[in-house]
Amino acid sequence: MEKLWTLQQLAEFLGVPEATVYQWRSKNYGPRGLRVGKHVRYRPSDVEKWLASLAREVA
Repeated sequence: MEKLWTLQQLAEFLGVPEATVYQWRSKNYGPRGLRVGKHVRYRPSDVEKWLASLAREVA
């Protein structure tokens, strides 16, 4: 099982500010997040799928 990323780790991986990830979530944009109690976590595989979908949109 893969380790889940925090919002901070996702922002660092994508090279965007944490505030951007918060905005994406409020607009239902970005990779799918999972609620773990009161926290939101991200599967690296979901992030990769989301990035791949962006690449298809541009192509």
